[in-house]
Amino acid sequence: MAETLPQFLLEHAKNTPNKIALRERDYGIWQSMTWSEYAGHVKYFCLGLVSMGLRPEETIAIIGDNRPDWVIAELAAQAAGAKSIGLYQDSVVKEMIYIFNHADVSFVVVEDQEQVDKILEMWDELKGVKRVIYYDPKGLRNYTEDFLVYFPDVEVEGQKFEKENPGWFEKRVAEGKSSDLAILSTTSGTTGNPKLAMLTHKSMISMGHNLMSIDPLSTNDNFVSFLPLSWIGEQMMCMSCGLQLGFTVNFPEEPETVQHDIREIGPRVMFSPPRIWENMVSQVQVKVEDSTRLKKAIFNWAMPVGYAMADVRFRKETPSLGLKIKYFLADWMMFQEIKDHLGLRHLKRAYTGGAALGPDVFRFFHALGVNLKQIYGQTEINGIAVVHRDGDVKFQTVGTPIPETEIKVDENGEILLRSPALMDGYYRNPEATADTLKDGWLHSGDAGYFDEDGHLIVIDRAKDVMTLHDGTKFSPQFIENKLKFSPYVKEAVIFGGDWPFVSAMINIDFANVGKWAENNQIGYTTYTDLAQKPQVYQLVRKHVEQANVDLPPAARIQRFVLLHKELDADDAELTRTRKVRRNLVAQRYADIISALYSQNNHVDVETVITYQDGRTARLATRLAIEGLKTE
Repeated sequence: MAETLPQFLLEHAKNTPNKIALRERDYGIWQSMTWSEYAGHVKYFCLGLVSMGLRPEETIAIIGDNRPDWVIAELAAQAAGAKSIGLYQDSVVKEMIYIFNHADVSFVVVEDQEQVDKILEMWDELKGVKRVIYYDPKGLRNYTEDFLVYFPDVEVEGQKFEKENPGWFEKRVAEGKSSDLAILSTTSGTTGNPKLAMLTHKSMISMGHNLMSIDPLSTNDNFVSFLPLSWIGEQMMCMSCGLQLGFTVNFPEEPETVQHDIREIGPRVMFSPPRIWENMVSQVQVKVEDSTRLKKAIFNWAMPVGYAMADVRFRKETPSLGLKIKYFLADWMMFQEIKDHLGLRHLKRAYTGGAALGPDVFRFFHALGVNLKQIYGQTEINGIAVVHRDGDVKFQTVGTPIPETEIKVDENGEILLRSPALMDGYYRNPEATADTLKDGWLHSGDAGYFDEDGHLIVIDRAKDVMTLHDGTKFSPQFIENKLKFSPYVKEAVIFGGDWPFVSAMINIDFANVGKWAENNQIGYTTYTDLAQKPQVYQLVRKHVEQANVDLPPAARIQRFVLLHKELDADDAELTRTRKVRRNLVAQRYADIISALYSQNNHVDVETVITYQDGRTARLATRLAIEGLKTE
């Protein structure tokens, strides 16, 4: 029985050598790689790394878009007894220096010239990096640094090593143990630098096995890998599940072609964070607004029918004959087309995780007939501990524990987790490990409780749950998700715990609001200019009022402001997985927050803009503050 991911790879190469393992779209044509070819690339890349000085227990860093080269490099490191760490493509130099040095990185595998340039910029601050290996040579022909190596050249070195050391690779892979570290995975880092969770082969394999025991897939199924492989959710599906079951993993041509490529492949399973599902809803809403009167009329008739069917299924009731007939027509006329356009037509099931998904978005996809299920977990427990079961979906909950997972809620309301998928601790951070792992239990930092059916309800991060002036406890994330159901709201940050009422800072969705402005003949120049148009305030106000309807009176938004800039991960306002760093945002925008709780109907702000050439300019702007009646 295989104990490590490379051992699973060699099993598939032996048992089904000619079956397609990986597929990548290149210049519009899907290029396939069999399990035998996949194993061959891993073997020679591994041997090439070893011949260049990679030693067991060292770390290789990988940064780039999802490509076969990415997973080959990861498995090659593991086959050599080393481990890998993935970085997000949009990571800035400062973040990369911290991770490279903290993780003791000795080799870096990058995609292209952009990432090579970042490495060159930080080279003098890196400790212990021996080589930088790139897999897209475009623009790199004239680079002369002796530490730069082209990916195929590493494999050539591996072939030479094999001739001198026949059987070394197979022997080394066979010696791999389940307790070996497979990857270091970065946590979200909502409060500062990310911590590096140490995940073993055992932890990754056990999580994949237990998830597939609930939601089995077959070796003939397809999965499209389009979210960053540095995210634990993508590792979960692409590596932990993919290598055990042997289904085909497909890589899109470019981030911009993802929707088209998903539609071509028609995957049977998808796993995405809430922002992907929110973007899909916005996409549908905007396209409906731009469609013909007839299509609008059909959509407006079909959606209530879909919601009615979804609610019946949520309650586990049998739909009436009339509802079945109406849903059949709605599905035939509208829902199948929407699902086909989004690439969801052939899905057996879809998952969302990484953050809470708003109930409105959840109900929307179930109305279309998409079997979307919430999962709950953390990087520290390999991404998943709780999931909805087919036919037992409650959109207010995250489901029930997967096999071998224990969950309890302590006296403070904090969720504690224990399973074989648990990390070994944080790399080179014993203090944080001791704070998080106690007596074998992972202290999640999330507040929650179990409902009467044993489903787990996650309220929010324990430190983020607010208490209003009347004693009402509320989750800012819940209200933020309701706001983000609007196609015109991209991000929202709620305040209220230490203040007399609830207020909001809102980022408009520049593309969707810009399209709306053009359709309504409203001229604008920049994001800031568009956000401060009175008509845009009125547009967003309608959606804020809509969100307020379902909220208890004390939790309703009374004042809001449209920000002059988008919250940005490069400015450390969001994590790389688009979670808001609340403390930093509260500090940075303290003047705006204070104005929200004053009698003023505007606030003056100054912004420093940095241009691509490094020049800066100071911009003064007046932001309007909108008040609402909440009675």
